[in-house]
Amino acid sequence: MKTPGPLIGIMTARKSDGSIAGNGPLFIALQKKLISLDGISFVFTPEDAEAEFITGYIFLPERGNWKKEKFRYPDLVYNRIPFRNSEQSEPSQQFLSILKEKNIPFFNPCFIDKYELYEMLNNHRFLRTFLPQTCLIKQQKDLSNFLAKHKSLYLKPAQSSKGKGIFRLKRISPSKLQLDGIKQQELYISLDHFWETWGVKLLEKNYLAQAEIKSATYEGNRFDFRILAHADDGGYLLTGVGIRQSQEQDITTHIPTGGRILPYELFQSKEHDHFIHTIIPEIGKALSERFGYFGEFSIDAGVSTTGQYYIYEVNSKPMSFDEAEIEEKKIEQLCRLFHQLSKYKN
Repeated sequence: MKTPGPLIGIMTARKSDGSIAGNGPLFIALQKKLISLDGISFVFTPEDAEAEFITGYIFLPERGNWKKEKFRYPDLVYNRIPFRNSEQSEPSQQFLSILKEKNIPFFNPCFIDKYELYEMLNNHRFLRTFLPQTCLIKQQKDLSNFLAKHKSLYLKPAQSSKGKGIFRLKRISPSKLQLDGIKQQELYISLDHFWETWGVKLLEKNYLAQAEIKSATYEGNRFDFRILAHADDGGYLLTGVGIRQSQEQDITTHIPTGGRILPYELFQSKEHDHFIHTIIPEIGKALSERFGYFGEFSIDAGVSTTGQYYIYEVNSKPMSFDEAEIEEKKIEQLCRLFHQLSKYKN
């Protein structure tokens, strides 16, 4: 299938059973939109790249199925590898080196380690004002010192997403601690007692301690902003905002853990808009300077009961948004960016 527009390679990985992993509906939607703009895309894994061609899979809308083919090296590569270990594997790193040698643009370069992200944001004069106090737990004393300053804190693994592995630890008496998870609650008679059970895991998974922020609530439950942004002609623009609210538990607002979706219009204000539009270009620029070019990212942010804004997370490979209008705009923004970066203009 030859077209006058760009050939886009969507890089993913294989599952343990050998099948192709990744967001199939996203890949199909991108292919359909690209075809309407005189381009095409194919999905591949780094292991399937040869010196002169790449074996990949192309979705054929008229047939409604995928076809395996050999492709020339694409005009641009969109990194959607869904697993950290796959991205860090030798074949993936070698392939990224080949792209650099061939001067083929690609985004996004990598998953982000939460503590590296914190350090990057904390070194930014403006963005640091929106960070909850955070520390990397390297020994029991780090947690002890942090608990002395903050009665309640979150424990987050440095390399995780979608709220996995997050707990809240709070002091309920001078010595007693309570640990709350998505589906569990445990009591400990002392920090030593807690460390005996959790110390090894906290160190192995490079856990961070982050001060709990008293979030603003709506109808009695906390809510967060989910912000999606894309690059555009050297800058970064808002693609969409959704609201996620906690329900059965208040550890996280993620939908898989029982959170619910609310429209941003219900909360929209000049102050919220200003915060969102101000942080997006600064975060995009900082990410690209630190890790390599980012064409898209999402932000988990919130506002406290006192009106202070906070940046909780920045995600390098945004999950699908449940809001259909945001997903639709995402496809449009990505395809426009594909044309920009591959030097094709529609």
